[in-house]
Amino acid sequence: MQSSRVEAFTDGVLAIVLTIMVLELRPPEGSSWPDLAGLGTSLLTYLLSFVYVGIYWSNHHHLFQLVDVVSGPVLWANLHLLFWLTLIPFTTAWMDDTDLAQLPVALYGLDLALCAVAWRILEHALDRADPTDRIRRVLGPDRKSWTSIALYALGVALSWAAPVVSVVVYAAMGAVWLVPDRRFERAAAIGRESGAPPG
Repeated sequence: MQSSRVEAFTDGVLAIVLTIMVLELRPPEGSSWPDLAGLGTSLLTYLLSFVYVGIYWSNHHHLFQLVDVVSGPVLWANLHLLFWLTLIPFTTAWMDDTDLAQLPVALYGLDLALCAVAWRILEHALDRADPTDRIRRVLGPDRKSWTSIALYALGVALSWAAPVVSVVVYAAMGAVWLVPDRRFERAAAIGRESGAPPG
């Protein structure tokens, strides 16, 4: 199967995820600025989750520029990633509706951690399906991903004592990943300069 079909399917699923999240935003009952300010937590949790989904969409696009064809395990690894990403609207809404209560904040962080684990599994599946070892050369040891998983776990642990601190940890990790993974951009640029066909 061509990688473009996986990208198109993933794009469609993530578009639905973002649509569900924005539909969870409820307009204020009043018409004044204080009424709008009352949605502060809702807007911030929406923004955080929107950024996370955007990060995965952007890095998924860049990663698949290195891929020509995909295998069965790659398809399942991609679905595994999408499973955890599609839970983000649920965990976001629960965290918001409970005003950042302990369990919802912990579950939100756990979902983020499992998204990160699923991303690593997808990278591994792509590496195994790549006969040229191009993916392996580009990815390297990927310490940033493993560090992120550890920090999400820390955020989950902190949620039982200080849920707001956990959300700050999640936001900080989102800021770290906000810029698309430079490894993919460099590899795609080298491919263009050498005349290699795009993935």
